[in-house]
Amino acid sequence: MKKRVTKAVFPVAGLGTRFLPATKSVPKEIMTLVDRPLIQYAIDEARAAGITEFIFVTSRGKSALEDYFDHSPELEAKLRKDGKTELLEALENTYMESGAIAYMRQHKPLGLGHAVWCARRLIGNEPFAVILPDDVIAAEKPCLQQMVEAYEETGGCMVAAMEVSNEKTSSYGVLDPKEDMGSIVSTRGMVEKPKPGTAPSNLAVIGRYILTPDVLHNLNNIEPSAGGELQLTDAIAMEIEAKREVYGYRFRGQRFDCGSKAGFLQATVAFGLAREELGAEFGDYLREMVAMRNAAQ
Repeated sequence: MKKRVTKAVFPVAGLGTRFLPATKSVPKEIMTLVDRPLIQYAIDEARAAGITEFIFVTSRGKSALEDYFDHSPELEAKLRKDGKTELLEALENTYMESGAIAYMRQHKPLGLGHAVWCARRLIGNEPFAVILPDDVIAAEKPCLQQMVEAYEETGGCMVAAMEVSNEKTSSYGVLDPKEDMGSIVSTRGMVEKPKPGTAPSNLAVIGRYILTPDVLHNLNNIEPSAGGELQLTDAIAMEIEAKREVYGYRFRGQRFDCGSKAGFLQATVAFGLAREELGAEFGDYLREMVAMRNAAQ
């Protein structure tokens, strides 16, 4: 009987240098799409998938991230006194029960594989999810929930995958498909950032994973890449070499790369337009901006 996936690792130790100077004092994961920080989108997605234990792999300068999930008695008292019940309710999702959240320090930036390895003692001998908050996915059913439901049928390891143009495959880990079954793709290999023209497919791995504890053992045995980092894709590829199943999952939804400025702006527009109380006014503004730009050209 397969164990349920109840633990998730959130690698949030990065410095966010692409968003300097903002990230000099504010962790990138606290930067907001409309009125919710990136990390809140990731937490909401994990909760929808049945995650009950949240493991954050952090680094120095991330105390604001830890504070975000704590209670704020002064703020709550002020809102309660002013009768602002809607705002009080909005705060509810930002709280974590005592014991539900844990923080691990990654003292050196040695890659995603190393970040996951740092959480090994808290994961133990259970399957677990990994969520990269930079990848924000707009979906009717949250991406990780889709994956957990598929994992209950397949077992093994599973990575979220999406089709990208051939020109962009060199920016991703790419699946080498064995059998394409629609939403689920069994794989014979994974290639990290293949050279242009050499990718085995255009199915790119993005920041959602369901992994077995075997992957943690693999991380003990892999060699660092040329940059000195431990690549998570290398540890997952070892599962394929050991004849254990690794699946790609074509999720239903739109992914935004909020690790880039352009992707963050695109997400802001998409999520702003999707908000009932903002969409009409914001949409009118965007149409006016486009019309003015076209007229000026």
